[in-house]
Amino acid sequence: MKISKEIVFIIVMLIFVSCNSEVQFNKVSVNERQILVNNIPYFIKGICYHPVPKGKKERNFETLDQDLALMKEAGINTIRVYAPIDDINILDNIHQANIKIIIGFGYDQGGFFDIKSGTFIDYVNKYKTHPAILLWELGNEYNYHPEWFEGNITNWYKAMNNAAGMIHDNDTNHPVTTAHGELPDALALNTSPNIDVWGMNVYRWDNPGDIYNQWSTVSKKPMYLSEAGGDSYMTIAKDGYKQGINEKAQADANANILKNIFNNTNICSGVTLFSFTDGWWKAGNPSHQDPGGWAPNSSGVPYDGSPNEEYWGIVDIDRNKKETFAVVKTIYTNTKKN
Repeated sequence: MKISKEIVFIIVMLIFVSCNSEVQFNKVSVNERQILVNNIPYFIKGICYHPVPKGKKERNFETLDQDLALMKEAGINTIRVYAPIDDINILDNIHQANIKIIIGFGYDQGGFFDIKSGTFIDYVNKYKTHPAILLWELGNEYNYHPEWFEGNITNWYKAMNNAAGMIHDNDTNHPVTTAHGELPDALALNTSPNIDVWGMNVYRWDNPGDIYNQWSTVSKKPMYLSEAGGDSYMTIAKDGYKQGINEKAQADANANILKNIFNNTNICSGVTLFSFTDGWWKAGNPSHQDPGGWAPNSSGVPYDGSPNEEYWGIVDIDRNKKETFAVVKTIYTNTKKN
């Protein structure tokens, strides 16, 4: 039987598209204490990302191209966002930069892809085949807020576990994580068996230290630090660091924290350092930068024990690199993992 050139061309194109789709799609899984992407161990060299422009209070991605270029320069392979990104072009741009995303879902976000309304699963189903997705994340430090759950934090753990189970039913290719404030206790672990990877927001001065051994005694699952790091403002003079804007204090703290993480890769699967850019919207007038702010369980913020919420970026709000940018770049780009 003679086959026309047109049919041969169509067959070749179908094979090409099929192969290309297979390459583009990523299967993320866990094996013992490791996160795997297409069966290859994946170490998170990440950053928390919530870009809010000067004078604004809402997230905006107008500087995405500039931000991605800076992230690539710093060796960042993962960004963690606190709310879903419902824009395929943004997700595509992040993927094209060879960066993956941890997508966070809040509990009550007015029905915007949140857990309370159940609409989070619509987002999962909409984007579960997108190659930029690494993990689905449920909540951020909700264990510090039982008042949001009728005074009983067990209500949150049950809702989180049910949401994780629903994700498993709809998406078998991406694990579920949470950003827990500090080390989860027995109640959190026993009530939430559907969580595959435990993220922990840990502020223990400049040395997360014992968190890895503590985790290894309570769970065999993967863990990573979903937040860690120092800010660039000293409320008081301490430990040789002067009061006021102090980029050296931040750079020194982040160097010690990151070195500690990379020395414990047998337990820890990485970090999403807090954070990419300063957030002028957090503590005062969003049109200028203010010291101060408040964060739960933050007395371990280096080196003054005070969370100056608007000074946590590795770049400032105009995307000028702080001293800590070079620290992050050196450590992230000099590791052989991913």
